[in-house]
Amino acid sequence: MTDAGAPLRVLHTEASLGWGGQEIRILTEARGVARRGHAVTLAAPAESRIYQEASRYGVNAIALPPGYETGRHFHDEQEELYFCHRGTIEVEFGDGAKHVLKPGGVARVDPATVRKVKNVGSDDAIYIIVGAKDGYVGRDGRLPEGETSRFGSAGDPG
Repeated sequence: MTDAGAPLRVLHTEASLGWGGQEIRILTEARGVARRGHAVTLAAPAESRIYQEASRYGVNAIALPPGYETGRHFHDEQEELYFCHRGTIEVEFGDGAKHVLKPGGVARVDPATVRKVKNVGSDDAIYIIVGAKDGYVGRDGRLPEGETSRFGSAGDPG
């Protein structure tokens, strides 16, 4: 827990496709952090062994397959910064405007702006979302009217 007692949200990115000491250490440490009440997510290539092993260690792993589109959502207070680590994603806003992010690209989104993400590339996309408003505000994401899942019609990508 942090000094304020709020749990941390930890994201670890790993590009390695192999399996050895580094990958095992990452998952072992992530499991320990999760057991202390913090949320841990791993962003790694879907074809990597660490991605395949993550659930055995109690770690969430994210890789957006080609063509996958999330559901729409917005927040009450939390601003979000989207960072594209690998692949190409398109962030579509509630007014229909679209912004394409390639590796290294970022997009900042106000809390009340409805948004969804789509992998418009030919490979898995890995992206990171950093959300805050003067520090951690908890999970305040909401679905707009008519939306039934944050995962969209394709279901959970992982």
